[in-house]
Amino acid sequence: MQAATIIPTPSLTAMSNNLINYDRLQQHQDELKAQWNDAKKPFHYLVYDNFLTPEAAEQLLAAYPDVTTGNWDGTTYINQKNKFALTKFGAEHPLLQKAFDELNSEKFLHFVEGVTGIPNLIGDDELFGGGLHQSVTGAFLDVHVDFNYHQTTRHHRRMNAIVYMNKDWQKDYNGYLELWDMKTKKQLENIAPLFNRCVIFETNEVSYHGHPKPLAAPGGLTRKSMAVYYYTTERPAHEIAGEHNTVYVNTEGTGGLLKNLKSGLKAAVERVKK
Repeated sequence: MQAATIIPTPSLTAMSNNLINYDRLQQHQDELKAQWNDAKKPFHYLVYDNFLTPEAAEQLLAAYPDVTTGNWDGTTYINQKNKFALTKFGAEHPLLQKAFDELNSEKFLHFVEGVTGIPNLIGDDELFGGGLHQSVTGAFLDVHVDFNYHQTTRHHRRMNAIVYMNKDWQKDYNGYLELWDMKTKKQLENIAPLFNRCVIFETNEVSYHGHPKPLAAPGGLTRKSMAVYYYTTERPAHEIAGEHNTVYVNTEGTGGLLKNLKSGLKAAVERVKK
């Protein structure tokens, strides 16, 4: 596990600038629209590199707290293991708070609405299910569709945005984001969680995704990402389904069943200890 590092607080002048590279986003807006609207996809998504300004990306990586410090939630579930989440940053992490404020800002939501055609998007300051994520050796998150209503606001969940923060990530480390068409049982994408890469995809009843292969990064290297979820007060009638929690599927056959048995036992031991 990486040693904790003391990070100096960025100056107020530096923090007043946008962390998101809006100039570059505007230049690639048509390309992003084309990705999103690809008719061959069962659900909409896009992948975009160099999302943050270079300076902001480096500062955020430097500010990323070690998983052994702070109030990380690392609860194990049958379909999720060794994945930690942090949603409260406090005064000691102002740059991280600024990043999530910007991802939930009217300015960024307006840009996303223009690319996706989904109007009246609402951010989530609560970061329910989202926030700063960090996965350690052996971590996985099985392929799934997400819960479809916010627990507090009751708004419809419409979209995920994930920014990856991993330099020099290798394929044999696993941790790739898999997108699936479960109607045909085919994998659509196997997306490397590369440094300063943003992935945005709609959330509905067919947007299956996850990183089910256990993390095998060396030397305590962790898989880092920032996740925000966007909502609307309404959604098209043909997309509305009964309320449900996260719905998992097994894409790995017998190996997946054995993996889930082990994580289920670990989860049971955790509950007993608590």
